[in-house]
Amino acid sequence: MTTRTDTGVLIDTETLAGMLEDPSIAVIEVDEDTTAYDGGHIPGAVSLDWKKELHDLPRRDFIDAAQFAALLGSKGISDDQTLVLYGGNNNWFAAYAYWLCKLRGIDDVKLLDGGRIKWELEDRPMTTETPDREPATFRVRGEERPELRASREEVIGFATNGGQMVDVRSPAEFSGEVMAPPHLPQEQPYVPGHVPGAANIPWSQTANEDGTFKGLDELTALYAGKGITGDGPVIAYCRIGERSSHTWFVLNELLGFREVKNYDGSWTEYGSLVGVPVEVGA
Repeated sequence: MTTRTDTGVLIDTETLAGMLEDPSIAVIEVDEDTTAYDGGHIPGAVSLDWKKELHDLPRRDFIDAAQFAALLGSKGISDDQTLVLYGGNNNWFAAYAYWLCKLRGIDDVKLLDGGRIKWELEDRPMTTETPDREPATFRVRGEERPELRASREEVIGFATNGGQMVDVRSPAEFSGEVMAPPHLPQEQPYVPGHVPGAANIPWSQTANEDGTFKGLDELTALYAGKGITGDGPVIAYCRIGERSSHTWFVLNELLGFREVKNYDGSWTEYGSLVGVPVEVGA
């Protein structure tokens, strides 16, 4: 069986533990806020607040490449370092940041396989000390990749004319039984249901109990069993785009599907549109 790390986009916990003093890498914890980071993080890691720092507030959109470069530089990260991203929730927001890096043309980036959960399960070192780094220069060396991001028009086109789509939410969200994950408010400004024609393959089915990704043969079978084969464009979506980034990583970076897009607008956008087709039920 092909191993998960053959693609070069992952780094395992043992390897990272031996590189914490290596100046060629920059370890970054990414989450929706800094609560977990403040309570303890991988030594030397800096934090990225997905909500406050990666979004071009007050708009619901991401910072552009120049803003991203300035943000990383302000944290003492230079463009000659490899970014190693990790976070909680099996790397939900770390995968989102990874996808955003690729979208904005930042290529030298890896995801910690298993993320925070595996690091903690293995009782590896944690600290509450924030690294004191001088600002650095970060230049984005690659080109923007708009082809990695799905628009509402593309999703409507798939819903109307057919296409491979993956709804990575829970079955209860997919069917319309609930509006959001259990820990979030269920009163949301959108209708329940899913995009017609989408296959429901929850993101969590791609991960082992320790947060690591399953083997490539198992992942291939998981998606093929629901008609997601990668022989054409594939769009992944969830509620706000973080869980679907995890699935985008699996399809694009691990399985090597050629045309995979993350719909970051996801159900928050699509379920709020007027006049678009919606299905409910399994």
